[in-house]
Amino acid sequence: MVCGVMGQKYPILFAISAISILTMQPAQADSTRIQNIIHHQRAALLAQDSVTVVPVTGVQANPTAKGVEVILQTPQGEQLQVTNRNIDNNFIADIPNAQLRLPSGEAFTFRSEKPVTGITEITVNNFDANTIRVTVTGAAGIPVVELFDSDEGLIFGFTPVVSSAQTPPSDQPSDQSDELIELIVTGQQDGYRVPEASTATRTDTPLRDIPGSIQVIPRQLLEDQNTIRIQDALQNVSGVNRQGNYGGTDAGGYTIRGFAQEGNFRNGLADNDFYSSVDTANIERIEVLKGPASVLFGQVEPGGIINVVTKQPLSTPYYSVDFSVGNYAFYRPSIDLSGPLTDDGSLLYRLNFAYQNAGSFRDFNFTERVFVAPVVTWNISDRTSLTFDLEYQNNNYLFDRGLPAIGDRPAPVPISRLVGLPESIYDDSTFRAGYRFQHQFSNDWELRNAFSFVSGRSAGTYAIGGSELIDEQFSPISVGRDDFLREIYTLQTELVGRFNTGSVLHQPLLGVELRRNVWSYTSFDVADPLLLDIFNPNYDVAFPEIPDEETFSYTTRRDTLGIYLQDQITFADNLKLLIGGRFDAFHRRDDFGTPEEESLTSFSPRVGIVYQPIEPISLYASYTRSFQPDRFLGRSITNTPFEPTIGRQYEIGIKADISEQLSATLAAFEITKTNVLTADPIDPDFSIQVGEQRSRGIELDISGEILPGWNIITSYAYIDAITSEDNTIPVGNRLINVPEHAASLWTTYEIQSGDLQGLGFGLGLYYVGDRNADLENTAILPSYFRTDSAIYYKRDNWKLAFNFQNIFNETYYETSQTRNIIYPGAPFTVIGSFSIEF
Repeated sequence: MVCGVMGQKYPILFAISAISILTMQPAQADSTRIQNIIHHQRAALLAQDSVTVVPVTGVQANPTAKGVEVILQTPQGEQLQVTNRNIDNNFIADIPNAQLRLPSGEAFTFRSEKPVTGITEITVNNFDANTIRVTVTGAAGIPVVELFDSDEGLIFGFTPVVSSAQTPPSDQPSDQSDELIELIVTGQQDGYRVPEASTATRTDTPLRDIPGSIQVIPRQLLEDQNTIRIQDALQNVSGVNRQGNYGGTDAGGYTIRGFAQEGNFRNGLADNDFYSSVDTANIERIEVLKGPASVLFGQVEPGGIINVVTKQPLSTPYYSVDFSVGNYAFYRPSIDLSGPLTDDGSLLYRLNFAYQNAGSFRDFNFTERVFVAPVVTWNISDRTSLTFDLEYQNNNYLFDRGLPAIGDRPAPVPISRLVGLPESIYDDSTFRAGYRFQHQFSNDWELRNAFSFVSGRSAGTYAIGGSELIDEQFSPISVGRDDFLREIYTLQTELVGRFNTGSVLHQPLLGVELRRNVWSYTSFDVADPLLLDIFNPNYDVAFPEIPDEETFSYTTRRDTLGIYLQDQITFADNLKLLIGGRFDAFHRRDDFGTPEEESLTSFSPRVGIVYQPIEPISLYASYTRSFQPDRFLGRSITNTPFEPTIGRQYEIGIKADISEQLSATLAAFEITKTNVLTADPIDPDFSIQVGEQRSRGIELDISGEILPGWNIITSYAYIDAITSEDNTIPVGNRLINVPEHAASLWTTYEIQSGDLQGLGFGLGLYYVGDRNADLENTAILPSYFRTDSAIYYKRDNWKLAFNFQNIFNETYYETSQTRNIIYPGAPFTVIGSFSIEF
């Protein structure tokens, strides 16, 4: 049985079945054929109450006339289940009902380097307690695969892809009468289901084995929705909502499970904050980890984190060009280039570039962006690699603070109304640089070291609203000029391993992280604000002279040392434990004219358990904790420094692999955040840490492929997020920007055959309930139901698409920062795009 996986230039769009006649060598004449089609056999096994783990007692790699064969030695070869996929030049086969039990001294890994010309490496190891992973790397592309069983066990036959410098091996005649066999083969991740993620554990762990809720937005979804802002992609994930919208840009934060988290992480390292935007051109996928994440990521809010995983260099040449154009004078060209820089493939590169120029439905609003992101990977050896990456982004835009509220609703003015002056122009730039070093001491132990530097700067002239209205008509317009610099330095070293104690498998992780955050701000403020009639604005006013002498400035620096330890323990094929803890020590220095310093510590534990009564079902429970110090040093009336806020979460859930291509997660949680600052009853000019916030909820996420060509990602969240203790805010008030109910559905279907093959359609439905614009609950953002759609046509290596957002022109409000800073959503928008790959 030959699997059609030979060196595809483009990712396979759907799981395919390859049916063909197997040709065998004379030495394999006594091999018996697989009697049952593999995926039917797997379905039958999944229906059993338990799955028998087949022991594999030996592994052999033998050269053949075509290439090489890998033999998994076991008398129960016909019982082995196989699920395959391709990543770059790697053929990967997971056998989730088997375990390597090799002779003493051979550890739990088989490895063969360059066994034949055209095959770089063969690795067979225990991926977990009941899964064997076979990885074969081709030099010029993914090898052709043959699969059969014999008296020896299960045999993979690999034929290398022939490069221009190689001579194809001649086929040998077969004297074996062969039967038709079918094997499920999947290519690179092209659908909406991603089975593994690294954010939750910092290891490539199947999502079904993680005792927590983690959702992944793959590149395919970003392309199907033609996503320009990552917050638009995150609307497909339960429990995630927009938190603010800095200056009307795509910067800002998010509420996750009711709690605001500023900015995100990038490849596992602290990246940006509320004031920096992220372009989607360089994003491979977005991973959303729900719940407290301090055990691995340090200082974060208890709702969760967003980790952006960027594109990496490819080992084969790849070139992609895209051009998008839409209403409101929007246009955006982008380029994605990748491939080897040297003949031996040891030096790889990737370059992403995008330029964006757009108007807006908001009066006077515009954005001009330049984005470039080069990456170079040096494969020093087959066990060692070093990757350097840079990223530069510059935005020039009108600073826009949206609309104020009147009464308990957004002001009844056109959503296009600018509450400010058109002279409010800002320039925002972000520079990122870093490296990632990886070295394998053996097949079971790996050292990782990474450094990241992020510098963001926002500067410009502002003439903005955002203060309480006067007589519910006139908005005070603050005028001035400011300069805000943010820097993040991160150095991280991790050791990852794998060993057994008896029948128990351990996967430890030991890490050390050094991080420095620096904020520096200077402003030159006009003393008296202007007044703007929001119902009849006059923008033709004399612009006040901005003073040359600064009126306000500060500098603050926070240095952190974090040491963390984690162990993923597999007691049995269906019972797994995750346990870990992190100790953080940080020193903070603030200078508002008089320097002040303080040092604090915090410990963040995590424990979770997964039980799988049958293979496709995972039941889990977990407890975890987070901490977050205030950005600025604060002290109580007794001159005592404030402790970090602490988040504690209890969570239970169930994960189900509905099919090979479709999965679901249902989670219930309770998070309590303590040490929240509230007014001191003795002197309201000071604060005291007795406040508390609590969030409870249920979330459901489903993603994957229902039928060939039919993809879906859908979510629902019920979240009850309230102030549970406070000296000034009424107990029971809902937290900001958190709807009690929210749901989303995005689905696409592509015709698979016939004259219309490649024609696809998309439909998106998004419901967001009422949200409060402030903690005092004085203003409400009304609920809305928005409908999006798409139509596209793919043929060979090109794609033409039209994406329609808010097709019924619903008036709605995305988010707020206060009751006087409310950002409306865009009316009907259409973007057409054309892309081509080489």
